Amino acid sequence: MAAAITTVLLLLTLFTTTYSATIYTGSITPNFTTSQFQHIDSSGAFLRSPNYTYTAAIRNPQPTSPSYYLVVYHSDSHTIVWAANRNHPISVSGQIRLSFTGITIHDDTGQTVWSTPELYSTVYSLQLQDSGNLILVDRFNKTLWQSFDHPMDTIVTGQRLPVGGTLISTNSPAAFSDGDYTFTVTSGDGILQWKNLTYYSLLLDSKSVINSNGPITSLMVNGSGFYLFGSPESDVAIKVMITSTSTDADSDYRILKIQNDGSLVVLRYVKLNNDWETDFLTPLDSCRPTFKCGKLGLCSTGSCSCPPGFRVDPVTKPGCSLSDNSLSLPESCDKPLRQPNSSENYVYVPLGTGMKYFPVDFVNPVRTGVSLSTCKDMCSLSCSCLGLFHGNQSGSCHLIENHLGSIVSSLNNKSDDKLGFIKAIESLSSSRNLNDSSSDFPVIGLILLPATGVLAIAICAIWMRIKSRNKKMKDYSKKSSDSDDLDMFSIAGLPVRFDYEELVEATVNFSSPIGSGGFGMVYKGVLRDKTVVAVKKITALGAQGKKEFGAEIAIIGNIHHVNLVKLKGFCAHGRERFLVYEYMSRGSLDRTLFCPGPPMEWQERFEIAVGTARGLAYLHSGCEPKIIHCDVKPENILLSDNMQVKISDFGLSKFLSPEQSGLFTTMRGTRGYLAPEWLTNAAISDKTDVYSYGMVLLELIQGRKNCVQAPSHGSGNPSTSTDGHSSVSSGSQNRHRARAFYFPLQALEMHEEGRYLELVEPRLAGRVTNNEAAKLVKVALCCLHEDPSLRPTMVNVVAMLEGTLPVGEPRLESLNFLRFYGRRFTEPSTVVTGAEIEVPSGFMVAAIDSSSPSASPNSFSYMSSQQVSGPR
Repeated sequence: MAAAITTVLLLLTLFTTTYSATIYTGSITPNFTTSQFQHIDSSGAFLRSPNYTYTAAIRNPQPTSPSYYLVVYHSDSHTIVWAANRNHPISVSGQIRLSFTGITIHDDTGQTVWSTPELYSTVYSLQLQDSGNLILVDRFNKTLWQSFDHPMDTIVTGQRLPVGGTLISTNSPAAFSDGDYTFTVTSGDGILQWKNLTYYSLLLDSKSVINSNGPITSLMVNGSGFYLFGSPESDVAIKVMITSTSTDADSDYRILKIQNDGSLVVLRYVKLNNDWETDFLTPLDSCRPTFKCGKLGLCSTGSCSCPPGFRVDPVTKPGCSLSDNSLSLPESCDKPLRQPNSSENYVYVPLGTGMKYFPVDFVNPVRTGVSLSTCKDMCSLSCSCLGLFHGNQSGSCHLIENHLGSIVSSLNNKSDDKLGFIKAIESLSSSRNLNDSSSDFPVIGLILLPATGVLAIAICAIWMRIKSRNKKMKDYSKKSSDSDDLDMFSIAGLPVRFDYEELVEATVNFSSPIGSGGFGMVYKGVLRDKTVVAVKKITALGAQGKKEFGAEIAIIGNIHHVNLVKLKGFCAHGRERFLVYEYMSRGSLDRTLFCPGPPMEWQERFEIAVGTARGLAYLHSGCEPKIIHCDVKPENILLSDNMQVKISDFGLSKFLSPEQSGLFTTMRGTRGYLAPEWLTNAAISDKTDVYSYGMVLLELIQGRKNCVQAPSHGSGNPSTSTDGHSSVSSGSQNRHRARAFYFPLQALEMHEEGRYLELVEPRLAGRVTNNEAAKLVKVALCCLHEDPSLRPTMVNVVAMLEGTLPVGEPRLESLNFLRFYGRRFTEPSTVVTGAEIEVPSGFMVAAIDSSSPSASPNSFSYMSSQQVSGPR
């Protein structure tokens, strides 16, 4: 007893006599050693910033916690914003040491648990700045190390989080160790992840406003808001709208934090109330964080339950386990692939309809166009696979690997046809019983059955086998003669395959043509259920045509959007192919826009512009995988009686994946709508469609083709092609002089002068305001930027047209190429039209008059008026 009292008295003497109890201001020099014991009266504080905004201390997260950390906290609120040894806490007797080589933290045995990295110079002092940055400097006051480079779960006002910078949530309020949720700044967004699985991104939040399309360099929160900066860093690429409800003049201190429940929050300190208020919280959907309800828990409007076939797991609450005791969940492994274990029999427990797993939305499927059984086989072969989601229509196969989070009820999402399955292991006893019963039955049955019964079964089996073989041979013979090439396509969820007789009946033996294209005629038809359809009869089907036919079925048949034409079915008859579309009563946009008759009203044109943009935005951002149309033009924009807009003709479309960053030399479009990258061998992307859309938008504004040539003086008999360009019949060597008009150049010049109304079709004079015209002209010119990275995404185009995003300002330096194209197109030139030649880029150009010194095969002026892709 006496010994214990003596120990206590010695400790009390130590606390009251040590010189280290001093709280320094601004900086500390080596050699300095301290512990929580030495600063117990000041709650572990040993260093303050010059203006006292921040304090460095040895603190525990909660008064009852035995874990201590080197921290920086906000002095007024005592909120910890940074911890050094977050994954290596020390006890109350651990020490912090500042030496000429850096900072080290030691546990009560003297062992180092954390230290700053090796520095290239000698430490002169440790400083705590008014910004909250804890830094080590040399004798020239040059920073050797700083805490801002190693954030915990929080950044403070004025602190920048660069691209690649990550905030990691704490494991719990009582411990600073790394949690499972992270927030990371990328070059294009800010993403929220659980165990490296993305479940939300900042741009999905309605309060995020895109100001520019340039890459992001850093994120910062300050007294006025929350920003993601571009390059140069003064440019705001994305602004997150924050509304403050407080009138406290001192309420300009904010922090951004990833919380341990997976939400990202911006908190504002109100000094008047000595409390924090929430200025921004995302995601608002409380079910978004992937572990909201534990492993396999079902989250619905914030409440947790279990999916059918599962029960609450008493061990892992919150969370669910399989209801069937004969099944167990497998553990993941480090090996990506392995051969199936003979002792494991996998079964797949369905999650049922209306179930969603958010990480699936942010990754590409491992395969598309595969059956459910194939998807299951792929999961069975991977010991890291714990479940899957399969798209019934698209045939997409998503594997859930390494970790299982919470499932979300998505009954309101009717367009999502993905069904989920959880991988389970069937116990040996149950699988053996099943196998034994199935394998023993024939033997037992044969023993019990009389001889006459056995003979009857044998005769029946032989007869059925012969009949089945004859049927297969008959079907094979029919397929070989009718559609041998079509059977090469293995596409899950194909649209209806019509019989040829059905289409003959629907079109009254193809007697009602409503249009024509390079592949053949389009007929109006009425199916037996009275549905009016458009039947596209494809007759000019070469090797490329077969491929495009299959691509069109695969792509159009698996996408659904109000602004995309719906493919109802297809048919193969002999060497002919038929595509059956929904019927659009007013035909294509070019017929209404360019043909004689009353002009389209401005509001109609605007709605067509918005509808087309929405359709393309869905192709680029809403499909899985993403799709580039590659042939956006008025002929491929269809209209109904009520002016509903639908994009058609996906024969030239290509799937877009992150790996497809190279040049697609087989992708071609139509003259007049081709982006400059087609002619420079640059990579083709979704921004190629944006350029074509900009050209269509200009034609909507003026009511005629962008490129118009009118024959002038000269010999020969020039004719006018279907796209409004004059030409001379193939093989003729007659020369003619041409005067031409290039509207994109005029649009650029009128934009520079602010004369937007002069660009609108004259017949609409007095019915369009200058602001309405300026909006469409500016959007169109932004889409025409020569540099694809400067063009807006189609999602942003929709936002600009609808008014939810400010209209961008065209970058003149990236539009100067229009002056070159315009001059080349409009100057009088002698053109020799002869045999077309194929150039290395895959484009068709007319033969060039060698006597013309300015002739260039790379100029739009000398490209053939034929569609570069061939007739459509």
